[in-house]
Amino acid sequence: MKILYTILIFSLSFLACKTANESEKTSTPTPTPTPTETKQAFSVDGKTVQVFNTAENTELRLTASANKNFKDAKQPLETEISIFVNPNKTFQTLMGIGGAITDASSIVFATLPKEKQEEFLKAYYSLEDGIGYSLARTHIHSCDFSKGSYTYVSDEDKELKTFNIAPDKELRIPMIKRATEMAGGKLPLYVSPWSPPAFMKSNKNMLQGGKLLPEFNDAWALYYAKFIKAYEKEGMPIWGLTIQNEPMATQRWESCIYTAEEERDFLKNHLGPTLEKEGLGDKKIIVWDHNRDLIVNRANTIFDDPEASKYAWGIGFHWYETWTGGEPMFTSLGNIKESYPDKNLVFTEGCNESFDAAKYEYWPNAERYGRSMINDFNQGTVAWTDWNILLDETGGPNHVMNLCFAPIHAETQKGELVYTPTYYYIGHFSKFIRPNAKRVSTVSSRSHLEATSFLNENGKMATVIMNPTDEKISYKLYIGTKAVTEEILPHAMQTLVY
Repeated sequence: MKILYTILIFSLSFLACKTANESEKTSTPTPTPTPTETKQAFSVDGKTVQVFNTAENTELRLTASANKNFKDAKQPLETEISIFVNPNKTFQTLMGIGGAITDASSIVFATLPKEKQEEFLKAYYSLEDGIGYSLARTHIHSCDFSKGSYTYVSDEDKELKTFNIAPDKELRIPMIKRATEMAGGKLPLYVSPWSPPAFMKSNKNMLQGGKLLPEFNDAWALYYAKFIKAYEKEGMPIWGLTIQNEPMATQRWESCIYTAEEERDFLKNHLGPTLEKEGLGDKKIIVWDHNRDLIVNRANTIFDDPEASKYAWGIGFHWYETWTGGEPMFTSLGNIKESYPDKNLVFTEGCNESFDAAKYEYWPNAERYGRSMINDFNQGTVAWTDWNILLDETGGPNHVMNLCFAPIHAETQKGELVYTPTYYYIGHFSKFIRPNAKRVSTVSSRSHLEATSFLNENGKMATVIMNPTDEKISYKLYIGTKAVTEEILPHAMQTLVY
């Protein structure tokens, strides 16, 4: 009954959202990227605001409330809570928001009845009936969220003559193609390896870290090129790639260690030149692809080297630095944007660890997403990618039992889907902030509320606000001398569209 109730609420909330369209608790760091002036005036004079809500202990899930109007506003008082949006100051352009289509996701997807597969694809990739994902990531051969370790070549094939992506053609590639179709025929895809083949590594094992042996630098670089060409031959354009997933983590699953200097030298002497030689010089290369804590060291080492930097489009990051019990290092991102304004920040992976089916509705899981997305965007991030888009009722499958949460889970024995609060929190961004939107200066006068805004190409502004406190909060959203008065429930997310 609980699952049926969740699905019913999902359906009703999106119906309300469609109808409306047709008619962690610290302060957000000050945005550091240099703003640009907008060329066209943005006016809210006499305009209405559509408000969409998701809140704990309620039935609100991306649910539209009554529209409100901007009115003339006086000087805000210190006793009021205010959010100031300045459309005259804009920052980075959004590429997209999405999640990773992994072996695990495709395996679980294949177990669903056809009608549930269609429901799932709409829930993620339809803008009309879902949350409009506009970006995807996948892995090069196996990762921990595979049924086992595998590569695309035979053992000891140093010349890669046996290279074949046949393992992906059974489930993963068909799922990516269906997701792309549901997304309107375009779903930018980037790729990441977890480990080179065992014979290329110092420990002769895809698992437990180890390093790429120097004699295989060129062969491994060519492996990326072969993968990209093979996927594109299947009709799936690849816009970019990361060099190595989590290059400073020795994991019990597929992993490989690169120091900052080793990644720099592999990029400038092998991967960059190889991709150019293979006619793939237009692919966007993302370095690091690990946590925020050491990201500045990696950026300084690679971006300060002109020969390496010329191949690096941007730097990717995860959020697992908090495993030590510390706070997310959002300010590290701002430092990179200040130091290297021509490089792009991409959130490449995040999920809630330690799966427990009893915590499907655990609200702090969703708030971790909300907080990260708001702060990452406010520090200059251009793309944000969740980890697995779908897992089963065990938090897998995963061949080393590294079981995690996804925004949507499948109860495979029942053929049902479970939509967690995280799904709706992500939707407050992905549904209303579209590719090519420009981030707009947005500041809250109190740490109680965290907020970000983007101006879409169609002229619609979306301001996303999160209340992680136990209290309902009344506030005013100001644009120049106009304001709208609103309130947000405890442990809630809002998107205001105007």
